[in-house]
Amino acid sequence: MRRSLAAGWVLVLLILATGVPFLFGQATNATPTQHSVAPANSSTTAANPLTSQLESPDEKVRVRAARDLGKSRDASAIPALAEALSDTSQKVRREVILALVQIHQPGTLDPLIKATKDTDEADRVLAVQSLVGYYTGNTPSSGISGFFKKEVKRTEVRSTPDTTQIDPGLSVDANVISALDATLKDTRSTQASREAAKGLGILVARAAVADLTKAAHSSDKGLSLQALNALSKIKDRSAGGELVDLLDSPDKEIKQQASVTIGILRTSQAVPKLQSIFETDTDQKSKEKAMEGLAYVGEPVSSPLFTKALWSDDKLIRISGAEGLARAADPKTLPDLEKAVTAERDAEGKLAIEFAITALGKFDYLNDIVNELSTKTRGEVAQSYLIELARTPAFLPKLYPYFQSPNAGVRNRLCTVLMFSGDQTSLDQLDRLSHDPNGDVSAQALRAKRALRARLEAAGAIPPASAH
Repeated sequence: MRRSLAAGWVLVLLILATGVPFLFGQATNATPTQHSVAPANSSTTAANPLTSQLESPDEKVRVRAARDLGKSRDASAIPALAEALSDTSQKVRREVILALVQIHQPGTLDPLIKATKDTDEADRVLAVQSLVGYYTGNTPSSGISGFFKKEVKRTEVRSTPDTTQIDPGLSVDANVISALDATLKDTRSTQASREAAKGLGILVARAAVADLTKAAHSSDKGLSLQALNALSKIKDRSAGGELVDLLDSPDKEIKQQASVTIGILRTSQAVPKLQSIFETDTDQKSKEKAMEGLAYVGEPVSSPLFTKALWSDDKLIRISGAEGLARAADPKTLPDLEKAVTAERDAEGKLAIEFAITALGKFDYLNDIVNELSTKTRGEVAQSYLIELARTPAFLPKLYPYFQSPNAGVRNRLCTVLMFSGDQTSLDQLDRLSHDPNGDVSAQALRAKRALRARLEAAGAIPPASAH
């Protein structure tokens, strides 16, 4: 997974009437949208008449009733739908889960948790996706032909990790995490376990780190890969040492993903093994992933290897070499980077070297990095570099003048940078952009401000909103 904060962050804004914070959407080609959750009709005291049809002896009637209740988004139907999760028909239970998804109220969480224990594998997978989707906005919808076959198939082994995760500061119901953790450990099927591992990563479930670490050692390759990817999102460094043995896995994909995950977790003890893989492995992708892992760790002892990598024929190795030098932070390597940046002909390779030079305290290329934010091919990579650079408080003020950029794409992505790496001084910048004439920018600024405030409150950096 190259740069865990880079690829696939196309953003979906959810403004929920229930007060659920702004969230990430699926890391696909979705465009920013705004959703509102329909509240229960306060003027309706009687149960929705459709609920009585959930008790019909005719399966088709019950299926249609569940579907129509979902379309109505009537929260008063939640208790009846929860009861219908015990229906003997799998088709009915499926539509009930989808109906609960569409209602999207806090009261749907407990029924969806119950559905994770369904006797049908596809329903368990759907329930897990629905719980995760409650927080991400990426929820399944009714009426999609072949939905379950597609969704179950998507939990098969994937060599390209998903990078979706919730916004910082977002609080997830502990019962949801417990339900996903229980599904992870459920031995009835591998599909639901894989989906649970994926969901725990998306929800940044630190409480599940120990079980995900065990799952990373599963004999099921798909589960192992999903667990490793989840751990790379959660970033609990305590797990790193427990994963080093996977660098000896006979399976290339597991060894490669373990190399990256261990690197993201900054596992210094793995440096000798990662360096050995890079220097001796005959598989080129394994060499690339080992170098990527070393770059994430960023140990100064690896600086000579990173410097040499700047001149590799392999672009990915050159990129990792530059990133490794950025994190090793040895000022003596600056001349090598300045020589390499003038020789580099690949745009992504040059961006990585510019990132390293900037990380070492020379800001000649900061303008170039910021300008890349608006590009389709490298915008997310540039965003990830700035998120990392902005974690240094002294660097943040250098970004603020760019919030006046005439380029809306630049302003939009800078909001995301502050969401992850901003401090108290960033709130004013986001407040100003929340009134931006560009609708996408103003929406992203609102989302980022809310997430940043939640993160700062959780860290005790600012008082809770109720105290203002």
